Amino acid sequence: MKKIATVLVLLVASVYAMAQMADPVHFTSKLVMLGGDEAQIEFSAKIDNGWHVYSTGLGNDGPISATFNASKMDGVKTVGGLTHKGKEISKFDNMFGMKLRYFEGSVTFIQKIKFTKPQYSINCYLEYGACNDETCMPPTSVDFIKSGNAPAVAKDAADDKANNAAAANAAATASEEGATAEEGATVSGDSVAASMNVAAPDSATAASLWQPVISDLKAYEAAPTDSSLLYIFFAGLIGGFLALLTPCVWPIIPMTVSFFLKRNKERSKAIREAVTYGISIVVIYVVLGLVVTLLFGASALNALSTNAVFNIFFCLLLVVFAASFFGAFEITLPSSWSNKIDAKSENTSGMLSIFLMAFTLTLVSFSCTGPIIGFLLVAVSTQGSILAPTIGMLGFAIALAIPFTLFAMFPSLLKSAPKSGGWMNVVKVVLGFIELAFALKFLSVADLAYGWHILDRETFLALWIVIFGLLGVYLLGWLKFPHDDEGNRTNVPQFFLAMISLAFAIYMIPGLWGAPLKAISAFAPPMNTQDFNLYKASVEAKYHDYEAGMAAAKAEGKPVMIDFTGFGCVNCRKMEAAVWTDPKVANMLNEKYVLISLYVDDKTPLAEPMTVTENGQQRTLRTVGDKWSYLQRVKFGANTQPFYVLIDNEGKPLAGSRSYDEDINAYIDYLQTGIDNYKK
Repeated sequence: MKKIATVLVLLVASVYAMAQMADPVHFTSKLVMLGGDEAQIEFSAKIDNGWHVYSTGLGNDGPISATFNASKMDGVKTVGGLTHKGKEISKFDNMFGMKLRYFEGSVTFIQKIKFTKPQYSINCYLEYGACNDETCMPPTSVDFIKSGNAPAVAKDAADDKANNAAAANAAATASEEGATAEEGATVSGDSVAASMNVAAPDSATAASLWQPVISDLKAYEAAPTDSSLLYIFFAGLIGGFLALLTPCVWPIIPMTVSFFLKRNKERSKAIREAVTYGISIVVIYVVLGLVVTLLFGASALNALSTNAVFNIFFCLLLVVFAASFFGAFEITLPSSWSNKIDAKSENTSGMLSIFLMAFTLTLVSFSCTGPIIGFLLVAVSTQGSILAPTIGMLGFAIALAIPFTLFAMFPSLLKSAPKSGGWMNVVKVVLGFIELAFALKFLSVADLAYGWHILDRETFLALWIVIFGLLGVYLLGWLKFPHDDEGNRTNVPQFFLAMISLAFAIYMIPGLWGAPLKAISAFAPPMNTQDFNLYKASVEAKYHDYEAGMAAAKAEGKPVMIDFTGFGCVNCRKMEAAVWTDPKVANMLNEKYVLISLYVDDKTPLAEPMTVTENGQQRTLRTVGDKWSYLQRVKFGANTQPFYVLIDNEGKPLAGSRSYDEDINAYIDYLQTGIDNYKK
């Protein structure tokens, strides 16, 4: 859904993400006594807007599940598994091919325990994963450490004596060598914990490779910008200009402007009223956008993008809109509404009468503007932004209001304005074809969610080829709809639009055999739904160890791209499927770079746990993923994935960092910048 507004205005974003530390989830933990010998450990989280924390038991093939882990549990034992309290959201994810469960806003994870001794000592942690629509956090832990006297725990005297005797016997027979070996293991662990140079063939080299380069990295990067709302505004603006060209709106412009000029002998007053009329149109449509926002809210709007029922509804809605534009019927509001508003405007005076006139225009023109407004709201409401519908309606209304104000200021322009005619119906039909094409996108989401497999990639492409092929045929005048003029000839603008539409249809044909078709990758179903695929291009990292990969790059004399990723990182897989499959990107990564993929959620235990000091606090790195996550934080100052950074053989940046962004051309430029700087 996020690409719809961008495609409507034919703009592509190039947004470079600065290296930064994200802290979207805020946990507190406590021990709650339940009475008797039972209690529960509660991990309560407040989650920032736009982020979500994954639930428990998602399996090894999914994102990072919330898990309870015990470092030391003396005098207590766990009862059952980790449970949760909060509103769990469930949705089907195309990339993982499974339903994912997660929480937004807040959640509490609960582990029930039972005391087994009069005194207890608990050292445990909750591990969880968090993502938003563009990045993911590495596996993150929340520690809970507590000790004290256990309530309502009493040992039977006989059991105490038996246990004491057994303990004394064990102590008497314990070997001195065993105790010495244990001490030696402890010393070894502490020695390793003191340094991050473990497993490096040369400690000085490893220290250099781990040296922080955060300031160097930022020097390459421009301040990030968020252009999504700007694109939505322009999408609304274009929608408004298209609405102007329909038979329900364009003929009203000269009549309305003439009314204002005749109503007031003073031209300046007529202009003021026309400007007020235009402002009233803007207010009406902006209020409509606000109503949509208030009815649904940001989180609900975001959920619509993946909800199968709503996507089916949107699909049917757009099909109905398309049929209306083709001339099957007209979508109109009850005539009594416009009659009452029109009568009210005649009986009032001043600003209120002008506002009611604008409201009358809104009702009368609904048969043409309704499908465009509906399409715009459907597209932007699934962006997850609370401002998106309002911004979209603002752009739409400004475009709709401009002609009324402009022609009132310069009445002579009315003489040169195109006259009403059959060309306006051509505009409606073209919009009908476009809405029909996008209806298939919404149906595709539902098809993937339910696993129907009725709209796999080649089926989707075949339908789009037919739709845009028929659009080209229509623009050439070879296809007629009910409201088209019989003797209408193809004009020059229609001819060029027909060429573009037919060329686009031909461009999609190789996609039936697996061509990537990057121009529509945001709309077509994923490549894994393609039954017949002749296109085989892949990028596989040869190295998954930082030091080993850096040594290989130095030997080969190549720059390095480090890919901080995760097995459960949804957006990492999207980048690999949408960007890395591009032939030029694949060639550069395979031939020009040494690619090192470091998985921050790799659960492989380290040979020895490593204790490091970070932000004045000690942390224990237990797994390979912990180590790579720590590397990303201390060296590059970031902790989200996907995260790409280009470095030389000494570990120094060659360009800025890059995160989730499916702009292939920008990605190629990014890689080329690294190569050029490496040669220098």
